[in-house]
Amino acid sequence: MAAVGTDTGGTMGDFEGRVAVVTGAAGGMGYETAAILVAEGAEVVMIDLKKPSTLPEGSGRAQFAQGDVTDWPFIQDVFDGLKRLDHLVNAAGVLLFGEDVSAIDIDLKVWDRVMDVNLKAMVLTMKAAVPMMQGNRGGSIVNIASTQCLRGDPKPQDAYQASKAGVIALTKSIAIQYAHAGIRANCLLPGQTLTPLQARWDRDPAAAKRAAEHVPLGRVGRSEDMAAAVLFLLSDKASFITGTELIVDGGITALP
Repeated sequence: MAAVGTDTGGTMGDFEGRVAVVTGAAGGMGYETAAILVAEGAEVVMIDLKKPSTLPEGSGRAQFAQGDVTDWPFIQDVFDGLKRLDHLVNAAGVLLFGEDVSAIDIDLKVWDRVMDVNLKAMVLTMKAAVPMMQGNRGGSIVNIASTQCLRGDPKPQDAYQASKAGVIALTKSIAIQYAHAGIRANCLLPGQTLTPLQARWDRDPAAAKRAAEHVPLGRVGRSEDMAAAVLFLLSDKASFITGTELIVDGGITALP
């Protein structure tokens, strides 16, 4: 892929001239995050297994790298094509309905696949990103976890929940290790959100309506809601925020 990031201008508030990598960027909150970054003037490398229908347009620039986020040589190649890096958003994830069940019953191949995509992939991208950010004297990382990891579930998706809990722990550790280098790392914890992972709601609008009835704000989340929160955590408006979780769930976790 072509090198990007030759422009060293811009500020972290408006993202002008900044360089970002976004995984899981073909759709959902990953795509919406990339789109806002491009609109704000950033150069964005979008990573996913599948191609997006279109690349976002704006005062910045988007390019796409197709590949598996669990493939270390692929990740190395993507980051080697960058001249600098300011922001990393890890939005890639899998939720395998019907296969991801109780840890007592789960097929271990399913367990390993979920852990690889939801957790190990973040290790790989941060392994590539953090040294570049150190050379750039700082940067910001947002890893997508889930409010699902904060509780148990009578209809368990244990691999998903455990992987997302691991994301929180990993992010906190990286945040503390590299704070001295000006690198911030935070988690976004979405609640129920209409994304490609929840495509079942497209087939069953009644289920989506029932889900919304449990949300204090009266609706499920949208990809745009999550992308706006990610942009805040990436920006200089969050310059004193690191090692923490931002819950964006319409108020569900505040319920008794």
